[in-house]
Amino acid sequence: MKPYISFISAVCFTLIGCQSSQSSRYSQQHDSIPSRLPNQQELIEPLPKVVAKSRGGNKDYQVFGIDYQVMTSAEGYTESGIASWYGEKFHGHLTSNGEVYDMYGFSAAHKALPLPTYVQVTNLDNQRKVIVRVNDRGPFHQDRLIDLSYSAAYKLGMLDKGTARVKVEAITKTNLAKFIGDDNGEPQGTPATLISSAKTTPQLDNPGEKAPSATALFKPYIHVLVTRNKTLADNTVKGLSFLLQVPVNLSENNELYRVQIGPISQAKHAEQLLASLHNQGYTEAYPLFALK
Repeated sequence: MKPYISFISAVCFTLIGCQSSQSSRYSQQHDSIPSRLPNQQELIEPLPKVVAKSRGGNKDYQVFGIDYQVMTSAEGYTESGIASWYGEKFHGHLTSNGEVYDMYGFSAAHKALPLPTYVQVTNLDNQRKVIVRVNDRGPFHQDRLIDLSYSAAYKLGMLDKGTARVKVEAITKTNLAKFIGDDNGEPQGTPATLISSAKTTPQLDNPGEKAPSATALFKPYIHVLVTRNKTLADNTVKGLSFLLQVPVNLSENNELYRVQIGPISQAKHAEQLLASLHNQGYTEAYPLFALK
């Protein structure tokens, strides 16, 4: 459904990878639907940020004889088209920028956007919205715009049909406040993690009562990494717990081990921890916001 790319045509099994019809990279020949739906924890969307480009996945490339040019910037990018999703076959394998694809995370594949780029995807048929982190290349069906992770597709309500008409809007420095807050850091309206679920909007018993602030509804988490290597995950938890003196959580689902920090009592502390993690080489780390 979604081939991986090699930037050196003679090498087909680099970190970025390449799939052909003869490739034995995947245990499944065709993609398949996961055996279960996402749980509540797996439906937490990432908090969008403006981040530096990854070392991998940001060069022009060729797939099936077609040349693709990677955008130098995502500023002003908005496009409508058909979204699809990818699941079990690719779960646990490397994405185009060298990360691990987690079908229960909120990520996506795009042919040209810089990696990584946060985007908001709107299902034009039901107006549901999700925030995803683009870290992969594809889909290489010419009539499709973006490939979504399983959890993102589920939250958009597109699993039954398999595809959906969507609008994709890149989240960049110039419009970041629209999704997370104003220039003073105060949230505007419904936070990004609540956009796709009207049921989470606070209901007031007294119409004259002031609604709680958006930040009061959330507790920050930080996603550190996802890996198939349990030893790596265990050592990461032990090391970060000792160095940072914060709660570090390890969970396992579908043969992937996820390391997350949280809950963190203050958003400012979460920002400091995230900067520290990046400086220590955890470049995949990104913030999450969970409902309290």
